[in-house]
Amino acid sequence: MKASIIKMDNWKSLTNKIGKDFELRASKHDVEGSFVHDNYEQLKSLKFFSAAIPKELGGAGIGHKEMCQIIKTIAHYCSSTALSFSMHQHLIAAAVWKYKHQKIGEEMLRNVVENELVLISTGARDWLGSNGELKKNNGGYLFSGTKHFASQSIGGDIAITSGTYLNTKGKWEVLHFGVPMTTNGVSVLDNWDVMGMRGTGSQSIVFEDVFVPDSAISLSRPKDEFHPVWNVVLTVAMPLIMAAYVGIAEKAMEIAIEKGKKYHRNQEHITTLIGRINNSLLSAQTEWKAMYELANQLDFNPSESITIDILTHKTNVGEASKKTVEYAMEAIGGQSFYRANVLERLFRDVQASPFHPLPKWEQYAFTGKKLLNL
Repeated sequence: MKASIIKMDNWKSLTNKIGKDFELRASKHDVEGSFVHDNYEQLKSLKFFSAAIPKELGGAGIGHKEMCQIIKTIAHYCSSTALSFSMHQHLIAAAVWKYKHQKIGEEMLRNVVENELVLISTGARDWLGSNGELKKNNGGYLFSGTKHFASQSIGGDIAITSGTYLNTKGKWEVLHFGVPMTTNGVSVLDNWDVMGMRGTGSQSIVFEDVFVPDSAISLSRPKDEFHPVWNVVLTVAMPLIMAAYVGIAEKAMEIAIEKGKKYHRNQEHITTLIGRINNSLLSAQTEWKAMYELANQLDFNPSESITIDILTHKTNVGEASKKTVEYAMEAIGGQSFYRANVLERLFRDVQASPFHPLPKWEQYAFTGKKLLNL
């Protein structure tokens, strides 16, 4: 136990060390809208992408809770790096859960360790219905479709995606599979020109008659129906993804306090505003901690009740994080409107929080239907 604690302390120290480099480049990536390639190269060189894979498979064995903390810390320095990195880590977390509880996926995890691969998630827009279509072909399928909001698509190695398939019984299924980005027919559009999280490289991926072998299909489920796999994916993914937004909120609070100490003598209202920021930040932190406690270091029995709680917390964390940054801007006034102030970028970055599954109104409806047994 003592050795693992020391090891985790080393990871925390290392994250803060490289984070200072990320911070120096954050503004440049934001202005250019360019992917954080240089940050990813640092993370790769230090084996961050395989850090959460069990030691017996060659990884560092970093726990889910600890990886959440690492992502939150990265967000203090560069929001885009934190968010894009979380997309890889949530796929790893789901794979590790399956490895631990279902004894599957060892080969893929070992491959990530050996090559420090970056996994790309296309699930943000897929949800229950998915998009794109597979057609049966000799030994597999041909897949065509476009996947939007594919974070780190410009710098990743394997797209973990899904598509619809009309089976021999005339019923639509959704098939899940992985596709190496070097596969013939895979291309990345240059269309990530957005308000915030501009360095995440979330360009759309286009698949044109891409061959997917039968052996690559990891799951088949009915289209437009909730499948138990989501009880695993959402429980492990959302604490990692929302860690980026809690980190943004903490950084905003830090900036507000720094400025507040300087100006409070001339502006007495700042003390009240700082107190309000603290209340909002504490709400975000508390609900986020409840999320990774539900994941319980990947030792949990998936259930719809946990999923409902995870999605509810996700909405609340996002709302509280947005308010925290907004309140920080109010506290320090007009100077926060300048791009030279990091708060301006944090405000734009935190606006992305509602767009992860499920968006607020969809979460309300999903939760309500489940609670009403509809």
